[in-house]
Amino acid sequence: MDLSERPAGAASSQRHPWETARFNFFHRLLVEQGILAARVLDAGAGDGWFARQLLAARSAASSVVCWDAHYTTDVLATLRREAGAHLSFTAQRPAQRFDLITLLDVLEHVEHDAEFLTTLVSENLEPNATALISVPAWQGLFTAHDTRLRHFRRYAPDAAARVIEQSGLTIVRQGGLFHSLLLPRAAGKLIELLRPPSSAAEPASLDWGGGPALTSLVEWALARDGALSFAAERVGLCLPGLSWWALCKKS
Repeated sequence: MDLSERPAGAASSQRHPWETARFNFFHRLLVEQGILAARVLDAGAGDGWFARQLLAARSAASSVVCWDAHYTTDVLATLRREAGAHLSFTAQRPAQRFDLITLLDVLEHVEHDAEFLTTLVSENLEPNATALISVPAWQGLFTAHDTRLRHFRRYAPDAAARVIEQSGLTIVRQGGLFHSLLLPRAAGKLIELLRPPSSAAEPASLDWGGGPALTSLVEWALARDGALSFAAERVGLCLPGLSWWALCKKS
């Protein structure tokens, strides 16, 4: 999650169903693949919520370093106070190597994405180790929301795959995610084209204020969406979604 979207209520806030669905999908993917990584680097970690969930599950991590170049001194102090055991935060790229690197919705924030990823793979990923990458899909769906979040681009799957493979990674599994959100985003893009926004508003927080019934409904829908992603990937289909993901091994 981008730091600009950090919920106002800190780590204990109710998270957006999109974020919980994303964690559930990727955690299931790691478990299915048998990736029980001891040392994890969560690159572009935001407020560290994803890392905390990995540690709580204890099936995909025993220690996690959260690295985000946008951490300020004050943000680091807050996050470190909230951190439990085996979780650390840094604004500087670590020097050590890891068994798993996660880059979830990170590359779109980096101007020179291929150079960034190549350096990270070369210097921070152990041989034969794993990288889990997700990016927002389809440049045609680039909207003011992307601009507010300081995205340089969205990715077509083949373009994202080229960046990944040029970095020294081999894609093991890949697919689309959040298929059901494509139409709402396309509608939003159309509205924006017809009526351009007058000014750039602040990005919305991923804090969630929906009641129990709405939350359960959205969680159920996004869980079905994730199940569709798994089913499609297993038969070799890359169904288009609002996001694209790849599970990779260091060559």
